Amino acid sequence: MNEYVLGVDIGSGSVKLTLLSREGKIAGTAGCEYPTFYPQVGWCEQEPEDWCKAFATALAELLKTTGISADAIKALAPDAATHTAVLLDENRQVLRKAILWTDQRCKEQVGWLKGNCLEAVEAQCLNTPTTVWTLPQFMWLRDHEPKVWSKVRYILFAKDYLRYRLTGTMETDHIDAAGSMFYDVMTQCWSKELCALCGIEERWLPRLCDPADTAGAVTEAAAKEFGLAPGTQVLVGTTDTVMEVLAAGNVAPGHTTVKLATAGRICVISEKKLDSKFIFNYRHVVPGLWYPGTATASCANSYRWYRDTIGREPFADLNVPAEKIPAGSDGLMFHPYLNGELTPYNDPELRGSYIGISAGHTTAHFTRATLEGVAMSLRDCMGTLDELGVNMTRVRIIGGGAKGALWRQIVADVLGMPLEKVKVDDSSFGTAMLAAVGIGWFDSYAAAAEACIEIDDLTVPQPETQVIYDKLFKKYKAVATALAPIYHS
Repeated sequence: MNEYVLGVDIGSGSVKLTLLSREGKIAGTAGCEYPTFYPQVGWCEQEPEDWCKAFATALAELLKTTGISADAIKALAPDAATHTAVLLDENRQVLRKAILWTDQRCKEQVGWLKGNCLEAVEAQCLNTPTTVWTLPQFMWLRDHEPKVWSKVRYILFAKDYLRYRLTGTMETDHIDAAGSMFYDVMTQCWSKELCALCGIEERWLPRLCDPADTAGAVTEAAAKEFGLAPGTQVLVGTTDTVMEVLAAGNVAPGHTTVKLATAGRICVISEKKLDSKFIFNYRHVVPGLWYPGTATASCANSYRWYRDTIGREPFADLNVPAEKIPAGSDGLMFHPYLNGELTPYNDPELRGSYIGISAGHTTAHFTRATLEGVAMSLRDCMGTLDELGVNMTRVRIIGGGAKGALWRQIVADVLGMPLEKVKVDDSSFGTAMLAAVGIGWFDSYAAAAEACIEIDDLTVPQPETQVIYDKLFKKYKAVATALAPIYHS
């Protein structure tokens, strides 16, 4: 009988599954969406039970379409976005919806952390407080939802909650723990000092593991609920970004990932952390390596917002006329600060804008300007890496936005570097590779990448367009500088 491993991604809007054979070939994929809730402006939440229901639905579809039996799945591993905590009471019941990393409600708590214990946070977490981190989110809950906070007895993260439902065990991995801001990255243990800032008790926290460790096995009850075979091996798993980095085959120093997803990321594999308040520092699953990176808060999210509110056409229909618009969109410029901005500002008060609108601009101009604006934001991120002297030996582009040839070309021209596109880049693919390494099918992550990954396309920058975008970027920066004080007021 053929054997498979399963990668499970709890994404920003859906669960995605990838089934991988022992030979490193994808045997099938499936997905199922779930809602996101916005109870107030700047708030963003999801219901953990929705992740579980979506997983069961997607798995049933996957097994049906592939004709593969559940007992052919030898192991699975989950991943999810960092900073997404699930709070459980003494009966292990979910206390409230999970706050997502895009949520902006804890600005006041971030300000307090910066003003009172910035050195301790940066020394232990290697990152600067912003609204994406779990610690200020918990401080907000303590201040504004004390009844909920008083009932907390267990803390898990998104992928850990699904795995708990499968195995009944509670653990997390070191990379996801680093996203909490109450974990000491250098000593690789929970920080008593930072936990005390919010009244987090150490007994509430899950045990710490490596991503490829085995957490347990699917229980009889979980097998009936989700459609898996009882006893299926379940690995700990980790965060979605490092799994996307793995899915891109970036496993050596200098390998670089440009990500066009809900957020935009540029992550460079390094042998050490990078010292900058605009860099997110995380360890790689490859021992001894890191994947420090920059982030723009609204990347594909900007294009999705544009499609839904202004373009009102499918992406493919928007892209075709935009291809005919010259680089620079005839003077129309977009800043993608729909949810504030991360690198290189860490400023939740910034907002999006279209600048330079004239009577001659069409929907096609707005489409291209939106794509160019996100690319400019990525170049802003690249500037932080350039200032640190980071060496990039190879750049691969991933994410839903990378599927469009127009956007890939714009990004290549704005960044001024060739971009390789892998055939499959979903984090669930990387997590399936993690599972394959964890159960011994491959002896290293590099070997898994060599066996599983295929290059689909190479986009080379056009010199004449680079010149146009170099000039445009100076204007982009000038407009951002001019508008910032207006947004603050």
